[in-house]
Amino acid sequence: MGPSLIAMFLFMALPIVSIFVQSLHIEHPQVVIVSETCQPFGGCVETTSVDAAAGAKLRAEAPLGQFNGFGTYGDRNHLAFAEIGIILTESAGLGDAVSRIYNLPLYRALAFTVAYTAVVTPLAMILGFLIALAVNTLPQLFKGTVIFFSLVPMLITPLVGALILYWMLNAEGILGAAIQGLFNDPNLSTRTSAPLTWVTLMTYGVWTNAPFSFIVFYAGLQAVPRETLEAAMIDGASRIERIRFVVLPSIKPLVLFVLLVQLMDNFRVFEPIISFNAASNASSLSFLVYSSLNTQTTQLFGSAAATSMITIGFITVLIVPVLLRVARDLSGGKT
Repeated sequence: MGPSLIAMFLFMALPIVSIFVQSLHIEHPQVVIVSETCQPFGGCVETTSVDAAAGAKLRAEAPLGQFNGFGTYGDRNHLAFAEIGIILTESAGLGDAVSRIYNLPLYRALAFTVAYTAVVTPLAMILGFLIALAVNTLPQLFKGTVIFFSLVPMLITPLVGALILYWMLNAEGILGAAIQGLFNDPNLSTRTSAPLTWVTLMTYGVWTNAPFSFIVFYAGLQAVPRETLEAAMIDGASRIERIRFVVLPSIKPLVLFVLLVQLMDNFRVFEPIISFNAASNASSLSFLVYSSLNTQTTQLFGSAAATSMITIGFITVLIVPVLLRVARDLSGGKT
């Protein structure tokens, strides 16, 4: 266990501690110099400029920036405690409060991230399991070909696959033109319709995540006891009953494993939002980190670190029930 523990400490624990420390700091303010230029007959004009040398000196003295404690976590771009308090006090009703809270950056990103994870995870697992069942019943001659085409989404780089689908959904693309014709709306597109954007991103998520579920479940189906299946058939069990009472209990550890991996992977959704240029209609926690590091002025390391820590917290809450279930199964406990 020594090498594994050392690797986890170096590549997981230390980076998380580093991110946490960075989240407690904010960027140094710019040092502004005000100078006055006077002309013999034109009067005086004040000009302001940024003192780059002074800024460099501050960064050299304190590379992490100014200490801000947990102030970044509570500001408007993150958990927004003060703003939520005002909203709850001033809102006319629950619907108005939810709408105003949704407009806050982090909660807007959290809403899409949770919805994406809640929809894509079970659908990708179900689709992958159904494909595995179908492939498992095929003659050996056709299995290789079907498995190859089932894994195509896994073979294509996610960014490239998302771009291909995005181009197809454009007004000039085959899918975009078909959608406009179906709804009789020449202006309908993922750029103008938030619901259509969400549906597109989730559909793409299911398409790209299903192959992983398929390959794991297909491998698990090879280990299901044939004698038990044959006994169930002799007893008159239908195909659905055999799947429910024989197959699923046999691959239960794999189901929990796939669920754990899919939850963590889907909660950090990022590439589809970039590829589909969907930031105006859909955002995610990972996209907020990217936005903080991709500003036009300076990189907001403290803001990105705080968002990362908040994301880690949400993921922990999300996967703890699954981990507890896995621990009970490994220890042989009853559920």
